[in-house]
Amino acid sequence: MKRALITGVTGQDGSYLAELLLEKGYKVYGMRRRTSTPNYENVQHIRDRIHWISGDLNDLASLIEAVRQSDPDEVYNLAAQSFVAASWPQPIATAQMTAISVTHMLEAVRIVKPTARFYQASSSEMFGKVVETPQKESTPFYPRSPYGVAKVYGHWITVNYRESFNMFACSGILFNHESPRRGLEFVTRKVTDGVARIKLGLQQELRMGNLDSLRDWGFAGDYVKAMWLMLQQDEPDDYVISTGEMHSVMELLETAFSYVGLNYKDYVVLDPEFVRPAEVDLLLGDCTKAKEKLGWELEVGFKQLVHMMVDEDMKRVQSETRYYELMNT
Repeated sequence: MKRALITGVTGQDGSYLAELLLEKGYKVYGMRRRTSTPNYENVQHIRDRIHWISGDLNDLASLIEAVRQSDPDEVYNLAAQSFVAASWPQPIATAQMTAISVTHMLEAVRIVKPTARFYQASSSEMFGKVVETPQKESTPFYPRSPYGVAKVYGHWITVNYRESFNMFACSGILFNHESPRRGLEFVTRKVTDGVARIKLGLQQELRMGNLDSLRDWGFAGDYVKAMWLMLQQDEPDDYVISTGEMHSVMELLETAFSYVGLNYKDYVVLDPEFVRPAEVDLLLGDCTKAKEKLGWELEVGFKQLVHMMVDEDMKRVQSETRYYELMNT
């Protein structure tokens, strides 16, 4: 039985990855920080099948102990401060949690289990102000946020450990990937949650920023398969994971609102508060290498993804509404 250690296991990607590895017969260890109110929402259905280990990405001693306890064949480092907008008001925290923490994790693996295969969650935000389109593994980075800068550090320190210590360390440069488990602060969930609330009469408007931004959006459940495939190869390498399709925020709104029979123009209000200090205008990935070398394939398209998210948010909001009505009767 293979053993895997996942940081960020309660997040969107971590929960889908844990499901995948459990299906493949892995013994899955999930690292969690000590908090007063742990959030297991994304993994509630598999919570009892995960072996939980306490650890903090900013505490090397705890990471060394986590690697020692789990004795992993594979380590997936997914934990980070992952919300781009929060990285401007919290640049130092973002640097600690998204950049320096990668070195801590790599050091723990190097010290305790250097033969373990290591996956680092890199990001398309590293490309930022893109110098070529589409973006591929050789495209130079030009990050446009403290988050993007931190991810560049995490990416290059992973390359450095691979080359310096002969570690099997890979980075997946994942473009935007979404699901019903995405946090409500991210634009896709903000839209699908807003659509559900407006359709059910609980909200009158949806305040948005730049509608012209272009993104390459895929399904998180597809993308975690690529993470796993990277660690099954003969040699470690870095891969762009994307759909190769670009869609605007406006198209996202049109697709989500029209799915429930509404026109987004009747409800969307432009609000300068949601415009980034430095905008990333477009991101479009070239995943040819991943398809050819990993045999990775996409299964969920853009419209199917948006409709899936709207359906789940409609069910969730309806359930919440019934609960509050019962509590108040």
